[in-house]
Amino acid sequence: MAMGTTVWSDLLEGEELAYLGSEPARDARTVPIPGDVPAALRDALAAQGIDSLYEHQAEVWHAARRGEHVIITTGTASGKTLAFNLPVLAALADDSKNRTLYLYPTKALAQDQARGLGTFALKRMRAAIYDGDTPSEQRWQVRKWANLILSNPDMLHIGVLPHHDRWGDVLSNLRYVVVDEAHVYRGVFGSHVGNVLRRLRRLARVYGADPQFLLASATIANPAELARSLSGLDFSVVTDDAAPRPERTIALWNQPLLDQELGLRGSALSEASKLHAELVSKSLRSLVFAKSRRAAELIHRQAVQRLGDGSLLSPYRAGYTPAQRREIEQRLFSGELLGVSATNALELGIDVGALDSVVSVGFPGTVASLRQQWGRAGRRGHGLAVLVATDDALDQYFMREPEMLLNRRVEAAILDHENPRVLDGHVAAAAFEAPIDEADTETLGPEALRRAARHADLRKTDAGYVWAGRDYPAGRFGLRSTSPDVFAVVEAVSGSVLGNVEREKAYSTVHEGAIYLHLGEQYRVVALDLTSRSALVEPFTGDYYTQAKKESTTAIEETLRAERRLGLDLAFGRVSVTEQVVGYQKKSIRDQATIELVPLDLPETTFDTEAVWYVPEPDQLEGLEQMPTLLGTLHAAEHAMIAILPLWAMCDRWDIGGLSTNIHFQTGRPTIFVYDGHPGGVGITERGFDAFEGWVEDTARMLDGCPCEAGCPSCVQSPKCGNLNEPLDKRGALTLLQRMRSEVG
Repeated sequence: MAMGTTVWSDLLEGEELAYLGSEPARDARTVPIPGDVPAALRDALAAQGIDSLYEHQAEVWHAARRGEHVIITTGTASGKTLAFNLPVLAALADDSKNRTLYLYPTKALAQDQARGLGTFALKRMRAAIYDGDTPSEQRWQVRKWANLILSNPDMLHIGVLPHHDRWGDVLSNLRYVVVDEAHVYRGVFGSHVGNVLRRLRRLARVYGADPQFLLASATIANPAELARSLSGLDFSVVTDDAAPRPERTIALWNQPLLDQELGLRGSALSEASKLHAELVSKSLRSLVFAKSRRAAELIHRQAVQRLGDGSLLSPYRAGYTPAQRREIEQRLFSGELLGVSATNALELGIDVGALDSVVSVGFPGTVASLRQQWGRAGRRGHGLAVLVATDDALDQYFMREPEMLLNRRVEAAILDHENPRVLDGHVAAAAFEAPIDEADTETLGPEALRRAARHADLRKTDAGYVWAGRDYPAGRFGLRSTSPDVFAVVEAVSGSVLGNVEREKAYSTVHEGAIYLHLGEQYRVVALDLTSRSALVEPFTGDYYTQAKKESTTAIEETLRAERRLGLDLAFGRVSVTEQVVGYQKKSIRDQATIELVPLDLPETTFDTEAVWYVPEPDQLEGLEQMPTLLGTLHAAEHAMIAILPLWAMCDRWDIGGLSTNIHFQTGRPTIFVYDGHPGGVGITERGFDAFEGWVEDTARMLDGCPCEAGCPSCVQSPKCGNLNEPLDKRGALTLLQRMRSEVG
């Protein structure tokens, strides 16, 4: 179906439209299928109508055939899957005993890719999924029979590596390891996965194999660095996207401003449902991305009400059974559904066929994620991509400064596999799998050997460091947290565990009376049991949220880097953060008014992490040095910088904390700290140190452009402030940051 802008042009008008532009179409650049592709594989490609490759696919093929590790970072729908499948399937054509392990971040993605592999219909190909849903009686068959095994890092960590004796034939014949959606492996999760892959490399060597790694990622700023951080290996990088791209209309859509002084706006969900319904009414295939399943459901419900008929619409989110999700995917792929409202479960590379429009509700946290969502628009021709802004600071910044979004380089994916809070568990797991000795430095890294020597549960023997416990250590921790000391969040009626919260965060997020969000659903904490480490919750449908009030101190433990930047002393290093939750506020969802302040009596917590901090000079604070202006200035600058840091490091503002003080007991002067919210740190704040000038520039522009008078949720107010957003001085923060910015050069 060919389309022009006239199909939707009557929608894209009015005061809500903050920007309207387009991306030009791009032609494909192709090359003939390389001559060394095996005949059986060439025939399988021909059966699918493939008689040439995009240039980047051919580049991956040649690099893999040279024996190189390869990471490909090209856009959505650019054929990355075929790029890494070709060398894998060629290896099977050469010898069907070759094994390949595919790792995906979600079960749904593995299932989708298994279907894709089935289309090749190669005689020697035996693909199977091995994850937590695989029946016990089938698992031995997968190990014995499959030569393409599709799994996930969590299963590799707990279900494969500790039981490697059962996997000896797979490991000894392991030819390739494919890691798809590699940009997902950042932060805490990525730091764990970096250790899991190193353990895999080590055990493969024990069994006489040295597999090649093929990684695929959305476009990111640091593909070579990410690949090395994840695996410990050097990679060839393929970034030049030669796939065709249709013309795409880009629209930025802002909900109406209801109160300029308070910065209050209308509902982003309502605006999204209006656009969704209008697009479907024009017979356009529309996909809406929302940040929570509750939001996806509300958008669906409101769109159905607007259309008066829900037969062409469906929500899509986590929580559905695999069969329900497969049915929705198939109906969307076939065109039976025209409109789907989804959580980011669909953001990854699941194939749902040709779409005309994509509506993203709220900036998804990274430019890379937004481009991945938008990349689905226009697979049948001219497409439409829309960002509907929430009142979040970044969203509103982009509405005022569209070029800061549309012309921005994608972010760097940051992880730190040597974080001791992450590494120690994997050192123990590796020692359980095989004794650790000096030869393991090449795979596990030198820091792992140093940690092994200090590990309380390891014993040194002639063979190396071995596990001295009775259980198996991989079972003691998961891959989504830096802390093994966690509180379970338990649903009161069913008794089911909804999730886990690190002890360092439990007192501020699951204290008694807290409103806890799980996959976008609201629950109220009925009780927090410090002894059993559990929080009992019940469903909540009220119209308020809670915000913890905390008393915090930050102590500098070690300065690792210090430089003179923007006319002041800037430092990065290790800090300890001590917090005590002393109460919580109930706040109205409608207008953020305080309903009640409830006192709490909870223990102090202390955790070590990484931070960046800076000490403004007296001339930069001239006219701002009197209290409470000074404290409000520092506090507002801290909040604003935390809100903007995700533009420079792939993280969420909830991954970052901060503290500002008019006089710090170690620096003796006004100081602003921004610290990594994960114990041990995962490299987020060091990225802020490296990009300090750009970070400050973006923060000052955001503050300068916000139309509110004294500060609002779109600039300096934070939804997680331990001081309940008091005091805040927006004008003082802007003055400070502009004076810092003037020091550039």
